[in-house]
Amino acid sequence: MKIVILDGYTANPGDLSWAALEKTGELTVYDRTRPEETVERAKEADIVLTNKVCLRKEEIEQLPHLKYIGVLATGYNVVDLEAASAHGIVVTNVPAYSTESVAQMVFAHLFTVTNRTEHYAILNREGKWAASPDFAYWDTQLTEMAGKTFGIVGLGNIGRRVAAIALAFGMKVVAYTSKSASELPSGIEKCSMDALLQQSDVVSLHCPLTPDTNHLINSQTLQLMKPTAILINTGRGPLVDEQDVADALKGNRLRAYCADVLGVEPPKADNPLLKCEQAFITPHIAWASEEARVRLVNVAVENVRAFVEGKPVNVVNK
Repeated sequence: MKIVILDGYTANPGDLSWAALEKTGELTVYDRTRPEETVERAKEADIVLTNKVCLRKEEIEQLPHLKYIGVLATGYNVVDLEAASAHGIVVTNVPAYSTESVAQMVFAHLFTVTNRTEHYAILNREGKWAASPDFAYWDTQLTEMAGKTFGIVGLGNIGRRVAAIALAFGMKVVAYTSKSASELPSGIEKCSMDALLQQSDVVSLHCPLTPDTNHLINSQTLQLMKPTAILINTGRGPLVDEQDVADALKGNRLRAYCADVLGVEPPKADNPLLKCEQAFITPHIAWASEEARVRLVNVAVENVRAFVEGKPVNVVNK
């Protein structure tokens, strides 16, 4: 059984091990694969693992030995599921491995805005506090979260975990979700999208990217939000119209935009958010804690093992 990992570096830059996978078959690991290299590298493989390298119909039709595609992520839009199914190829993903890490990043971003700990640590290294005539020194607004309204768009695994943390901080939690009100965990109030935007002090996006949610946040929906609101996106970059968000920040119609994802990754140098003072962007790392990556690799290996044993799990193209 020949196994090829097309882009192993992101999940495992060398601090983890693929040894368990080597017990399953003949393993070749590529750190990165350009689109034009995909077919050549995977042409003899029975099993291909990919994170962000796309396997569309064009590639799949040129891989006659391929029996299994394992996506090293939860989202599997990098694979043409219809083409895979037509060729009898099983496709799996790794669900829920990063729930805790992404939820943690949501609040790291939130507190970057409300508490500015890094900002003050840097100022103190520059001597600002030492030079202060007062016992305390601050030059930004500091905000307490207790009693504020936290709006969550999409209530899957991550959305529910974020809600639980927000409730622990004493916040009111409202959610826009397809789930019925009776299905929601205690303390979460179901509401419409417009109502959520209008009342929330914090809006956090956790919905999947679909044609209906593409640019869900735009110039029109931003007008519904409080100018003091904080918008957080750890879901998918295209959930927001980045130019519209940048314009809202520059016009003081939005307090801050915090994101771990952008529409194009890595971003283009002219992305309007990169130079916005009130945009706080991290480079798609919410999922990348060591603990989450260990879970990712372990589940990916178990997915392969289960497939080889004839009992595939986490299949997404049933």
